[in-house]
Amino acid sequence: MIEAYLRHLDTERRLSPHTVNHYARDLALAADALWPQGQPDWAHVSSHDVRRLVATLHRRGLGGRSLQRLLSALRGFYHYLAREGLVQHNPALDIRAPKRPRRLPRTLDADSVNHLLDQTRDDDPLSLRDRAMMELFYSSGLRLAELASLDLDSIDRADASLVVTGKGRKTRHLPVGQPALQALAAWLKARATLVSDSTERALFVGRHGHRLGGRAIEQRLALRAREAGLDQHLHPHMLRHSFATHLLESSGDLRAVQELLGHADLSTTQVYTHLDFQHLARVYDAAHPRAQKRRNEED
Repeated sequence: MIEAYLRHLDTERRLSPHTVNHYARDLALAADALWPQGQPDWAHVSSHDVRRLVATLHRRGLGGRSLQRLLSALRGFYHYLAREGLVQHNPALDIRAPKRPRRLPRTLDADSVNHLLDQTRDDDPLSLRDRAMMELFYSSGLRLAELASLDLDSIDRADASLVVTGKGRKTRHLPVGQPALQALAAWLKARATLVSDSTERALFVGRHGHRLGGRAIEQRLALRAREAGLDQHLHPHMLRHSFATHLLESSGDLRAVQELLGHADLSTTQVYTHLDFQHLARVYDAAHPRAQKRRNEED
């Protein structure tokens, strides 16, 4: 049954080999767990069996995301079997995987950000460009794709603002801090030495004068972090997370941070309240007399 389904995915639905391989592994894992020593009997699997399968694999260490994918594979498999008249129901239809624990985003503290942004060579156009990019990530909380898509006319330097198109083609009008404006001004002078094509409208370009892609931006930020001696890998979203965390710590205005980040749902932004609480907890432990007393007793 599985082999026929995989051929269906390959020839009829024309899924990629990578996706078909994922389905094959997930269905083989389910079969091994459901019938460790017997012949698979897919027609007689019940919803209770699928729930037991999920619980068993979860106890073995399979994470929420992997279980969600396995259940998706089972639902698709049973949909195919029902179409072929081989089963009467889909036992995986209403089964949900355990929720994944929400991972807190990694951030830089303000001192590390300042140290990173101060590492600029004024005689190197690419160094000036990299600083302008990092300043914009941190100043305006941009996503990687948003920064890569910026054009020259996206920035209004007189109004200290920029217009960016984010997820869902939604447009945001964002403020730009003074350090970022100064870094942009220095970069725009250097940009003129790299761009020979007057029709190139990209704000950030490479050494050959063409728009810089997302992967190249990631590599440049990682390089700058190593040069600055940071003890962790720097990726663009870390600067976005740092922007949100530091702004929330200072203002406490969750709705404003939501608007600036372009989150459709406030619950997405609320992850930063956990980071803010961790900051408050550290302040409490360092300063509150009762916390100090408790810590001394533990010592």
